[in-house]
Amino acid sequence: MRFFKVFIFLLVVSVCHVGRVQGQQPPVTEIYKTYDGNNDGVLEANEVAGSRYARQFPRWDVDGDKKVSAKEVIAFRRRFGIAADGTMLRTPAQNLNPKKLVVPAIADLKRVNKGVRLSREDARNSAFVLGTEPHAVDGTQYVILTDHIDSAFLEPLQKLAAHHQGQVVTVPDLALLHEQGKRFAELKKNLQEIGPKYVAIAPRLDSFRENMLMGMWELLSTLDSDPEIDAFPGFLVASNANAFSKLIQQSLNHAPVAAANLKPVAISQVLSDAETRSLQKAAMLREHFRKRDLETPIVAIYGKKAKTAPRLEGAQVWNLEAPGGGEFIESFSPKLDSRLNESNLIIMHGHGVPGMSCSVDIKGIPANLQGKVLMTGSCFSASPRKSDLPEMRDAPGGYTVEKRDAFVLRAIDQGALVAFGHQRLSSGFPHLYPVLESWLEGNTVGEGYQQLLNGIINQKEVTSGEFVIREKTKKPSQNSLLYVVIGDPALRPFEK
Repeated sequence: MRFFKVFIFLLVVSVCHVGRVQGQQPPVTEIYKTYDGNNDGVLEANEVAGSRYARQFPRWDVDGDKKVSAKEVIAFRRRFGIAADGTMLRTPAQNLNPKKLVVPAIADLKRVNKGVRLSREDARNSAFVLGTEPHAVDGTQYVILTDHIDSAFLEPLQKLAAHHQGQVVTVPDLALLHEQGKRFAELKKNLQEIGPKYVAIAPRLDSFRENMLMGMWELLSTLDSDPEIDAFPGFLVASNANAFSKLIQQSLNHAPVAAANLKPVAISQVLSDAETRSLQKAAMLREHFRKRDLETPIVAIYGKKAKTAPRLEGAQVWNLEAPGGGEFIESFSPKLDSRLNESNLIIMHGHGVPGMSCSVDIKGIPANLQGKVLMTGSCFSASPRKSDLPEMRDAPGGYTVEKRDAFVLRAIDQGALVAFGHQRLSSGFPHLYPVLESWLEGNTVGEGYQQLLNGIINQKEVTSGEFVIREKTKKPSQNSLLYVVIGDPALRPFEK
């Protein structure tokens, strides 16, 4: 009898433990009891800051009002088959008709500006686009800002400046400029006197950090009285002097790609039967380019849990399986390799960590990206080697964050002409597409980049003094401005 009681006790403990591990969530009531500090019935970002729910907060807050009710948390859980008490629902929402893939036209997506509300479905699927618009600048000059002192880097920069009839402005350390009030003010005054139109920012690799970016946005947004970026920016950075010199040289030699010669490839990631928004974006881009009489090869990489997820059809579709277990795709078939080599525009949508985008390892990046534009909406695709922020141990998609080279930096090292990525947690397609759209309209690298930054500044209502990240938090409010575009800001990738 004693053995039987002990067995029952262990069974109960085991069942309770397994139930919590599978759901990975306590009851909603427990969350509010623990974190709703002012007992007003809603959660705010500061109340969960530093907790396991800090990253979840913006996912709960689908209407963007910066407050989350218990009903919003319950609705969010229901989509993943989890009940309010943390147990699994019998009919998870993600299993309802998993094979149906809705593919809206990009032109029909809602353009989101300040105050615009999204449906829960559109927010969950990232089926919207950030509202942006052109922002003219008063300056006319081409300026390079750098903290390089090595002639192997300075000589290519001087050649680029001469090509654009511009000038090189040096500072001791771009990473610390935001902390040096006097030097910052002197540089600001100098730029106001020069009147820059294009600003190419060329940091040393150790200076390529989050607050270096934010310091640049603080600087370039205060050249006049409005809150927007008042020049067309772009970064010039590579892992070594040889790759850096090649980036500059091919920028000097580049001619915009004619519309008829555009050869896009879309790479997407499907981790589970429910998570198909990345595949949706690839299908949307395919239909978008078909209206221009252009075919878009699609690579869809499926995770182990994507058993019944939809598959796209067509001769130019490659459905691949991710290795799993912390391993990623490091090579492609000869035929797919050939398509990637022929392409001049590679667009990637899916999860990422340093060294991986959309389940593709940096080892899988084509060896020769000469003249190509690579855009990835993945998190950490432009992660710095040295960070100003606390380390994150995990990333969306259930991945572990490790110290590895950034995906877009490796792409530049292997010859990419222009690369788009994010230093931290990216919003993916809604922020990537406006930049692509601008470039396809024949605008310069810097114009597309500036429009994205200004769209975010206006949406988030960021003002002077709020750019630099002062709080040492894993997910700062300025995260959305950590997009990186590597490339000559005056370069036009494509003809209209």
